[in-house]
Amino acid sequence: MKYSDFKHHYQHLPVILSKDIQEIRGNRQIMRNQLSRWQAQGLIVKLKRGMYMLNKDDRRAEPGRPFIANQLHAPSYVSLEYALNFYGLIPERVADVTSITTKKTTRFNTPEGTFIYQHIKPAAFRGFKTFKDEKGLPCFMALPEKAVADFIYLNLEKFRPGDRTVFDQSYRFQNLEDIDKKLLMELASLYGSLKLVRILGLFCSFIDKEKVL
Repeated sequence: MKYSDFKHHYQHLPVILSKDIQEIRGNRQIMRNQLSRWQAQGLIVKLKRGMYMLNKDDRRAEPGRPFIANQLHAPSYVSLEYALNFYGLIPERVADVTSITTKKTTRFNTPEGTFIYQHIKPAAFRGFKTFKDEKGLPCFMALPEKAVADFIYLNLEKFRPGDRTVFDQSYRFQNLEDIDKKLLMELASLYGSLKLVRILGLFCSFIDKEKVL
């Protein structure tokens, strides 16, 4: 198979799965060898085993990193630091795309960036929505309240009951006026952690204090 034919057939796809290619083209090993050669030549980009993109000059569909994050490891939704920065809840720009999954904690280092996945139990795998990334492709991202809950839950050892200073001094939470405190506490109950419920209750009082200032 010539690369020009491959490009013509797949350039409209944001990601290309080797299983889909094999279903069309037949011989699995021949296709693997061809993909390896094209990767070495810089014609395609390997995101992980069995998942590829055309090089930047040849692809017509340009996926954003949140979309890629969803595709790399499913089920998952973008959350934690990336979502907090997306919503303007923390000031720091975030280089890596951080996500939540019910599968094991893992990470992928790809030519498109680093993608990090943190495990939570299935009961807490909710509180996210579908939205379009910066390239117009659909992906799952945590609601602002869920991004806060996920972040604090996975960093619980850094929070002490009664200490509100950690929210602004250590993590510099900001722009909290639109956070739905009732929803935040409903989400807190999903994790089965009494400490999380207490810390998020403290976070709600921190929000009230920030509104007064």
